[in-house]
Amino acid sequence: MPSPTTISIDKLARLVGTPNAPALIDVRIEEDFKADPRLIPGSVPRPHDRIEEWVAGLGRPAAVVICRQGRKLSEGVAAWLRHLGVAAEALEGGHDAWIAANLPVVPASRLPARDSSGRTVWVTRARPKIDRIACPWLIRRFVDPHAVFLFVAPQEVAAVAERFSATPFDIEDVFWSHRGELCTFDVMVEEFGLATEALLRLARIVRGADTARLDLEPEAAGLLAASLGLSRMYADDLEQLEAGMTLYDAFYRWARDATGETHNWPSARQGGVK
Repeated sequence: MPSPTTISIDKLARLVGTPNAPALIDVRIEEDFKADPRLIPGSVPRPHDRIEEWVAGLGRPAAVVICRQGRKLSEGVAAWLRHLGVAAEALEGGHDAWIAANLPVVPASRLPARDSSGRTVWVTRARPKIDRIACPWLIRRFVDPHAVFLFVAPQEVAAVAERFSATPFDIEDVFWSHRGELCTFDVMVEEFGLATEALLRLARIVRGADTARLDLEPEAAGLLAASLGLSRMYADDLEQLEAGMTLYDAFYRWARDATGETHNWPSARQGGVK
């Protein structure tokens, strides 16, 4: 019988990458983290003995706490979080069980250094269209929910990256950029260990829309149209990013859960095809 203080691996896997996912807190001790320096997508490492220092920055009303085997550390931290008003659960079986289920994990070595507030900071060209919205969506949903994105004049990206300790992306001659026929989103999916069937399908759609290869996936034309529409609706890049988050949330849930579903009129009740 499941414990009332835990969440199952299967249930958490369904929540990861969605806008309603709980805050994921990795409280493994240093020795355990060094033995396997990979993170459940979207999780943030936090010290188990300094809860009151970081609880205010969760940004979510609910949390899932992860330790190596889902025992005393995660149970204890989850209990403390509940005491502090956060609806918290421990991950059943912990990090080890997630790995045993062959679910995606993000190599910590691929994450940029965090700032003093524990956030990764990224910088790219202003006036984003497709890749520069898709990549921030991927990062916030699967890598760092608190990531900061700076949009600056194209000629200043490298200098801003250096001066503000930000990681440049989707510009020439940097690690996080196009590689051959792949766009930056493709590269991030692969490098962050997120090559699930749904994200690989979404990556093909993004690549088709971003590189004028609309033949790659039928949905690429729709993403291109929606992206260009958003770019004309919003003069502020950050407002456009927030609107784009919902767009990519919808494309992701379709790629994960609804590719086999069709829709037609009249309805099945009236004798039509559903």
